[in-house]
Amino acid sequence: MEACVMLLLVFSVAAASPQRYTPDWESLDSRPLPGWFDAAKVGVFVHWGVFSVPAWGSEWFWWHWRGEQQPEYERFMQARFPPGTTYADLAPRFTARDFQPEAWAQLFQEAGARYVVLTTKHHEGFTNWGSPMSWNWNSVDTGPHRDLVGELGDALRKRNIHYGLYHSLYEWFHPLYLLDKNNGFKSQFFVSEKTMPELFDLVLRYKPDLIWSDGEWEAPDTYWNSTNFLAWLYNDSPVKDTVVVNDRWGINCSCHHGGYYNCQDKYKPGTLPSHKWEMCSSIDRRSWGYRSDMQISELMDETSIITELVQTVSYGGNYLLNIGPTKEGVIAPVFQERLLALGKWLSINGEAIYESKPWRVQKDNDSDSTWYTSKEAVVYAIFLTWPENNMLTLSSPVPSASTQVTMLGLSDPLKWQALPDKGLEVALPLTIPSLLPLQCGWSLKLVGVS
Repeated sequence: MEACVMLLLVFSVAAASPQRYTPDWESLDSRPLPGWFDAAKVGVFVHWGVFSVPAWGSEWFWWHWRGEQQPEYERFMQARFPPGTTYADLAPRFTARDFQPEAWAQLFQEAGARYVVLTTKHHEGFTNWGSPMSWNWNSVDTGPHRDLVGELGDALRKRNIHYGLYHSLYEWFHPLYLLDKNNGFKSQFFVSEKTMPELFDLVLRYKPDLIWSDGEWEAPDTYWNSTNFLAWLYNDSPVKDTVVVNDRWGINCSCHHGGYYNCQDKYKPGTLPSHKWEMCSSIDRRSWGYRSDMQISELMDETSIITELVQTVSYGGNYLLNIGPTKEGVIAPVFQERLLALGKWLSINGEAIYESKPWRVQKDNDSDSTWYTSKEAVVYAIFLTWPENNMLTLSSPVPSASTQVTMLGLSDPLKWQALPDKGLEVALPLTIPSLLPLQCGWSLKLVGVS
């Protein structure tokens, strides 16, 4: 009897012990994704750095100018800056003088974002916090003389918005990275002196909910020491139980390894993936960073944003929408307008988005403009085009005698009738869409369908 009790105690202790992950993909990929990420569905991406100073071309300005030596970038510099200006000379002009983290956090909350991802360091190497590994090339030593990462994090957490940190593994022109590259990535001077110390610093200092890794594509994960870092992150870091990571940790990792998959920028799978994923998109279709010369025709409108969101969530993904602030820290009014329009839409239709799951059908069989999500026994049909006769045909749901149909944002139930073969036809409110609370994208709540 005593032996049985002792055995039971030993088993109970073993069962209660947390799992230890080993630094290999088989073990790391077995870690369950923290539930907050799938529930969140909607995030805002922020690309901000020294590239916001020239604010021309894209956030890859330095590479296009000095790496590829594109002549139009040289002409731009000659026309806008004194002779002999270097990229490093632009950093003091990155002032963030008008950066108000509380106002940003309020805007992102009103946009319906459940998480925000800030660029802590892009491929230019400039860090938006006082990185000890980036002496004199960071936002505390020059430019703003402020801890941008810390200030935004504090403001977001007051509003219970999850905080993600974008971090580029590589840097275009860092001497140690170029040395490792010339050595065929057989040496790891850059990783040991720069990349890994900065990642540890970010985690220990800011305790992020998400690490959005990038800049991995030139070298294998063994060069980056990715699996060792992730094993520490999952086992021993202060965020080991809550942190989420993406899939950009080395050549051939994208869409294969990591907590969730980005696969590629603006990725659209077209079918329901078997693994949690995220679609990152940018309001400015031509750039992730701010461009002073952007034209309205180059920006996503409200309908495009809502369409991408609905399709992404129907396929089980999260939607991360990007904006680029100015060098002073201003979010352009046109970006604010787009974010607030998204927030207004979510204030009515969020029930069909947040915490939802893919349904057995993602897109209606007979329509390219009707998409489905679900929550347990409830099905949501989100239609992006208002039918001319106010009658919406849904071919996928199977109605029953107890079926009830309502439109989110309206209180009265809608009339419906079963179709002869399958599906149902719903009589929409007898009003023109322009008189409804929203101008694009409407959600029907279906109860009692299979």
